[in-house]
Amino acid sequence: MFKPLELFIGLRYTRAKRSNHFISFISMISMLGIMLGVVALIVVLSVMNGFHKEVRERILGMASHATISAVQGGLKDWQAVQTRAEQHPSVIGHAPYVEGQGMLINGQKVSGVLLRGILPEQEGKVSDVVSAIKVGSIETLDAGDYHIILGRELAFVLGVTTGDRITLVTPQVNVTPAGIMPRLKRFTVTGIFEVGMGDYDRNVALVHLQDAAKLMRLQDSVTGVRLKLTDLYDAPEVSRELAMSMGGYYRISDWTMQHRNFFAALQTEKRMMSIILSLIVAVAAFNIVSTLVMVVTDKQSDIAILRTLGASPGSIMGIFIVQGATIGFIGNLLGMVGGVLLANHVEAIVSWVERQLNIDFLDPSIYYISQLPSDPHLQDILFIGSTAFAITLLATLYPAWRASRTHPAEALRYE
Repeated sequence: MFKPLELFIGLRYTRAKRSNHFISFISMISMLGIMLGVVALIVVLSVMNGFHKEVRERILGMASHATISAVQGGLKDWQAVQTRAEQHPSVIGHAPYVEGQGMLINGQKVSGVLLRGILPEQEGKVSDVVSAIKVGSIETLDAGDYHIILGRELAFVLGVTTGDRITLVTPQVNVTPAGIMPRLKRFTVTGIFEVGMGDYDRNVALVHLQDAAKLMRLQDSVTGVRLKLTDLYDAPEVSRELAMSMGGYYRISDWTMQHRNFFAALQTEKRMMSIILSLIVAVAAFNIVSTLVMVVTDKQSDIAILRTLGASPGSIMGIFIVQGATIGFIGNLLGMVGGVLLANHVEAIVSWVERQLNIDFLDPSIYYISQLPSDPHLQDILFIGSTAFAITLLATLYPAWRASRTHPAEALRYE
């Protein structure tokens, strides 16, 4: 892009010991500003990626990658649906489920609940709830025994533990001589799970598939079939392929559709945070502008001499672009290296600070996460580095253009 002359002089101006120490100080501040801006961007986006990953894993620990259900009513031929779905190479697990709303009562304590009927022997193929059971076991859910496993927060609200009996009220009603009566059924608590997401720990209860189907009056039908895929990010494509292969008699959805608004909000938050933190780099770039303007003023005589020796305005402009780009490149490189190192060790650093100050930045009882997660993405790091360098390169154009407009006679008039 530049001739050896421009590179040589520009790099010499950058590393030379200037007589004007104030300009050197401003150059150092500009370099540090770019470095800190890049570090802040990489660390913050890595932590946000870590939080998003934690939330996504906890949601998908109870939800499913994809779901097949009937267009209307229950899914009657769910065994055939499972057989056809498992033929897809991306499907590695499947399990039927029954889902409905209800209300749990223990004495004077009442709480709404999302009742989910499962097959204990198949549920572990599509969710992490089996490993999330803290008290009891998934094997205690036997058909006809009317056992129930509650989320930790739900059990706390109802004031129950394993062995206690609670009453479930369903929206279905019984018509009796005394009038229309809600359906009531007594369940025995045999387990408590904790997945770390308040929506599930507070609102979900698990029962056997046959018990739930009987309560919801589905007979031999189920609400749908849940699927687990080899790669959760392929869920939209796999859902489309399954929909085409199975015809139009089923409703097939995936996790990106079921939680679209939530994940879109997380992505928007990440994007806006990137824009806000980019202002740090922009401020540092303005420092480069002021630095180069002062350098151009300080080097008026040098510019005039170079012009009289035959240097073109483009060569003069190239010299100062090289100088500003060097400051930006060094600050950007140091920021990328420092940001990656800090992002990879942010959990250990935060833990050390918490021990030293005897405080908890993330209270597990509030956030369900006791450690600060970090997940650096290569594409984010490269994007931050290239954007920061582009900003600093743009900041050099005006001072370099001003330098190229210098007239030798005007510059040497008072020399």
